[in-house]
Amino acid sequence: MQKISVIIPAFNEADSIANVINDIPDTVNEVIVVNNNSTDATESEASKAGATVLHEPKKGYGYACLRGMHYIAKQSEKPDIIVFLDGDYSDYPEELTKLIQPICDGKAKLVIGARVKALREPHAMTPQQIFGNWLATTLMHWFFKSTFTDLGPFRAISYKTLLSLNMQDKTYGWTIEMQLKALKQNVPYKEIPVHYRKRIGISKVSGTVYGSIMAGYKILGWIFKYSFKS
Repeated sequence: MQKISVIIPAFNEADSIANVINDIPDTVNEVIVVNNNSTDATESEASKAGATVLHEPKKGYGYACLRGMHYIAKQSEKPDIIVFLDGDYSDYPEELTKLIQPICDGKAKLVIGARVKALREPHAMTPQQIFGNWLATTLMHWFFKSTFTDLGPFRAISYKTLLSLNMQDKTYGWTIEMQLKALKQNVPYKEIPVHYRKRIGISKVSGTVYGSIMAGYKILGWIFKYSFKS
């Protein structure tokens, strides 16, 4: 039986975090919510829903993910699979079972939940998200012959593989860094189509001009860094 831990970075997700936690399958061993300097009741709502709540005062998606990994590294019994999931209820947590299946079957070590148009609620992704995903995955195909179609945050990865990637990005580049490093290390990967709905609340990245610009800058920066890296 595979041991599974879920890491959920959360900044001001009090209205949605309990829904996310409650929809995670019972097969998961631990749900870890990293409260990323929230000013609302994210911490108390996550705790009431049964999650382990950690605190990361430095704001940034990567900071929160790294905090969750640091916590896991101190555990005596490590998980086999880590699942990353957003706290805004845009993903369907119950689909976690199909994301981890290729890893359990030995067919992949990284699985990305692809937010395909056919399964996506209208307007669930902003135009800048759609364009950014297209541009990033197109460049990855040109430079690395990858078959990725999305940078979806809902993803599963074997814990040993995650450690081997030596993740470093502290903010918006976390997802692209993981995929680029997986390509560089020839990590076997798959994409699984997942449903996607309108998030609860306003996105802190695609919902703001600053967030969209910075995310685009980070994504392109990682791609070109690895394109010219021997």
